[in-house]
Amino acid sequence: MKSDVEIAQSVSMQHINSIAEKLGLNSELIEQHGKYRAKIDPQDAYQLPSKNGKLILVTAINPTPAGEGKTTVTIGLTDALNQLGKQAVVALREPSLGPVFGIKGGAAGGGYAQVLPMEDINLHFNGDFHAITSANNLLAALIDNHIYQGNALNINPKQVVWRRVLDVNDRQLRNIVSGLGGATDGVAREDGFDITVASEVMAIFCLATDLNDLKERLGNILIAYTYDKKPVYAKDIKAQGAMAALLKDAIKPNLVQTIEGSPAFVHGGPFANIAHGCNSVLATTLAKHLGQYAVTEAGFGADLGAEKFCNIKCRLSGLKPDVAVIVATVRALKYNGGVDKSELNQENLEALKQGLPNLLKHIHNLKNELGLPVVVAINRFVTDTDAELALIQNACAERGVEVSLTEVWGKGGKGGLDLAKKVIHAIESQPNNFKFTYHSEQSIHDKVKAIAQKIYGANDVIFSRDALSEVKKLEKLGLDKLPICMAKTQYSLSDDAKQLGCPSGFDINVRSISLSAGAGFIVVICGTIMRMPGLPKVPASEHIDVTSEGVITGLF
Repeated sequence: MKSDVEIAQSVSMQHINSIAEKLGLNSELIEQHGKYRAKIDPQDAYQLPSKNGKLILVTAINPTPAGEGKTTVTIGLTDALNQLGKQAVVALREPSLGPVFGIKGGAAGGGYAQVLPMEDINLHFNGDFHAITSANNLLAALIDNHIYQGNALNINPKQVVWRRVLDVNDRQLRNIVSGLGGATDGVAREDGFDITVASEVMAIFCLATDLNDLKERLGNILIAYTYDKKPVYAKDIKAQGAMAALLKDAIKPNLVQTIEGSPAFVHGGPFANIAHGCNSVLATTLAKHLGQYAVTEAGFGADLGAEKFCNIKCRLSGLKPDVAVIVATVRALKYNGGVDKSELNQENLEALKQGLPNLLKHIHNLKNELGLPVVVAINRFVTDTDAELALIQNACAERGVEVSLTEVWGKGGKGGLDLAKKVIHAIESQPNNFKFTYHSEQSIHDKVKAIAQKIYGANDVIFSRDALSEVKKLEKLGLDKLPICMAKTQYSLSDDAKQLGCPSGFDINVRSISLSAGAGFIVVICGTIMRMPGLPKVPASEHIDVTSEGVITGLF
């Protein structure tokens, strides 16, 4: 069996001009980065008549080591819609180098449902993440330089809240002391690194509507507090102009293609467990503008990515999903039911029954708590038995939700035709009563409690002393009326990664709270989640290589 990278390398790609023409964009309206990649200036694309495409949100059950294939299904659904004669465009996040070299591997789909050029997208792509890293670290350097050069703003070095970033999993850099050395080497203080995708610059990048909006949001980043506890923002040290200059090209969405030649925007990439987990508003808006159907995904399970897509991205941008697709596998549901990964290929109806409530909870959340039409996509494996599939289909039918068995990994768009038809039918026939989980004007405590109880199924929320202190600080500054971005484990509906399935009787433990004023939300950090992941014992990088001819191997 061919690997994903081998399949991707066997495909003859179309020139990017041909892909652009499918969207009505001539060569004058795209900025080519070689033969197969381009950037699009949204202002140029907006000159074309809007198709006001239907927005399809693809999400999933809580992720497991068995894999769910959410990105693969997202791409395959787009290809299937195009096979049906619909003009569909997919909008995806850019992969982070952390997972690529860490534990997850590539993130450009799989099998015959991939975006291309797969190697470029998974590695440096068009340099967007490097620009974001540079802008983030420029701000960090400017803060420390301001303190060193006399500290006119009276910044308390122990109250600098802006951290440096790196797009690599490196636990060694989570907590450091910087500024050691001689008198000219800066001011010594506690410091640390997050991964680039957790940076507020990344969140701002993905929520900004244009360059001016980007610059204003960058200026509103909270960077520190003074000795008399007053907030200091990036605009106070005049950082936003230079930061925006570093991002002026990166903010333009990237146009690539699927294996079947469907147009694909791949732009931005915040994680959903520590950030808002959605591609850029610009990319999603362009997909809706240029296509009859815009297919997009939100990271990890629906309790994280889809919740934030609706409560943050849609609230701040005015977007509204027309349908939600929940991706699941029989194998992953059995894993949620307690089966060891080594035994997932064996039929086990009892374990499936135990794991099925995880899927049913996500259905309930999207259908009842968020008010969206829902279709379930079972990413089918050859080991799935008829009895197992029937069990899932019957449980979903009892809740008025259709199930589609998809085989896009092996068949591409052809394997997603049934899903495409059911998604179109759901959009046209099911009521859409889209709503938010909470009102922004509610208190921080009530907003967090609404998410914890309605989406996770928690009993209550317990705030640490530090978190309560931060809440009081934000309330005093009048900055508490923003949406909530929950940072918690992706593996469980709870904040404990070991509680699989659909746990009950648990509390959500809020460890700390931070403000992302530029992005426009409050980050609530739960349990033991880290904003800088570490590498596993055997990182994926050990299997990645490049031949003397420049061909990359082992990427996924």
